[in-house]
Amino acid sequence: MQEKFAIGIDVGGSSLKCGVVNQNGEIIHSFLQSLEETSTEADVITLITAAALQCAATVNNLVEGIGVGFPGIVDQNTVIGGADNLPGFNNLPLGQILKARTGYPVWVNNDANMMGYGELKYGVASGSENMVFLTVGTGIGGAILIDGKIFGGHQNRGAELGHIMINHGGKLCSCGAKGCFEAYASISALIEDFRDAGGTIAKGDQITGRSIVAKYHENDSIAKIALQQHFDYMATGIASLINVFSPQKVVIGGGISEAGQFYVNEIKTRTLGMAMPAAAQFTSIVAANLGNKAGLLGCAAKVFDQIKNSDNHV
Repeated sequence: MQEKFAIGIDVGGSSLKCGVVNQNGEIIHSFLQSLEETSTEADVITLITAAALQCAATVNNLVEGIGVGFPGIVDQNTVIGGADNLPGFNNLPLGQILKARTGYPVWVNNDANMMGYGELKYGVASGSENMVFLTVGTGIGGAILIDGKIFGGHQNRGAELGHIMINHGGKLCSCGAKGCFEAYASISALIEDFRDAGGTIAKGDQITGRSIVAKYHENDSIAKIALQQHFDYMATGIASLINVFSPQKVVIGGGISEAGQFYVNEIKTRTLGMAMPAAAQFTSIVAANLGNKAGLLGCAAKVFDQIKNSDNHV
């Protein structure tokens, strides 16, 4: 039987990751394409198209389809909006446009959803059906998967996991509301807490989540306080999600999830002390293991699953 491939394209604010994946989740070919020279919506679409065709050529065009993870709200292959770092993309039928330009079936979904889907299909949550995925960075994004399917609420407007409320009337969030999970538990919030407490690092170095973790391991008192707060805020949000969804896995992604097992352990201990015991009984809290490949792999997995489902209905 001839091997089948899918193209996965993970679109970020400054670059896109494109790759060819086989049905075993093995990346056959991949590359990073900068978006820094793009100034218009058309420029971005041209680069996505070129990247897809370049990938297809590496496997003699034996491609089942193209999956695209795109920032913002995506519904029915249309980018509704919210791609703040990219020009345009308001009510744009991106899937339809890319299909016309490449000749392949195209499925577009939110980028965080695709990261979660990748972890479910090929990563740390493989074998699970119900999962909550969190990506912790400048903000907090994520995905909810129920019975192996992405749950985004009505017309894919929901699952904004970074914007559950953990403190009524609290800190102002980037979304305009106050008291959001993101405003307290993101890496931006961790850095702010560290600075506000008087934390410093070596002259000339930048304060990052990684540098705060390094100071924590050096027993720096301010880094310890800031990270302890971060752990508490993470646990508060995750406990709420467990109480609602009782997932088999809560997967924590983002660069800070690679800080070491201590990071997940600290969050896990606090979370299980807050969540309802019955809701958390079958839940494991783990670090993501696909890193920056999660989105690309999730996009490819989506293609294979859509093709399989359509074949089953013929």
